[in-house]
Amino acid sequence: MALEHPASVGILGGTFNPPHLGHLALARHALEALALQRVVLMPAHTSPLKPAAPDPGPEHRLRMCALLVRDTPGVSVCALEIERGGRSYTVDTLTAIHASHPDAELTFIAGADSARTLPAWREPVKILELAQLAVAARPGSSRADVLAAVTALPGAGQEARERTAARVHFLEMPLVEVSSSQVRARAARGEPIADLVGQPVAGYIEEHRLYGAARERTA
Repeated sequence: MALEHPASVGILGGTFNPPHLGHLALARHALEALALQRVVLMPAHTSPLKPAAPDPGPEHRLRMCALLVRDTPGVSVCALEIERGGRSYTVDTLTAIHASHPDAELTFIAGADSARTLPAWREPVKILELAQLAVAARPGSSRADVLAAVTALPGAGQEARERTAARVHFLEMPLVEVSSSQVRARAARGEPIADLVGQPVAGYIEEHRLYGAARERTA
């Protein structure tokens, strides 16, 4: 991770297939709302939980993430999971970052729909020991759902549940109505996508003909 002595780092993980303006809005909001020194987008090599979707490959997704954030101070991209290869487990990533930056306060950023599945992740208790959890609202997933899932982790008991709940922060930001599946569908139909991903990413998708997109024909 390209940080010398970070005091606080937010990690926004995901497949980013492709990354879109909703991801950028979340990263920027978390950076400011949580007073973080930096937020890094951490594209997964292979997600252990999400079903397979048409994937141009981790290198393309990494380059698109870099294009998405290139003009955003305080937000960058980390290739740790892609360089490690194989299935990308959050606990392994946080362990590696903690080992290289032991003094940094880590915050893992996730949507409520993802955070509510925390009990199904590898070593969820250790995840919350290594990092705080910042949660963004998602349709169909409430704060109560997230807290119920998180506080039901092993090590129950009132005191343990209260400690765990204190590690969860909810981000107050408007819902951003955009998804990677929406971008892929538009690209496959040959429709404009710059309003969903920004012009640099849209141009990259078109240039490399990702997701069924074709280069714009000129007369």
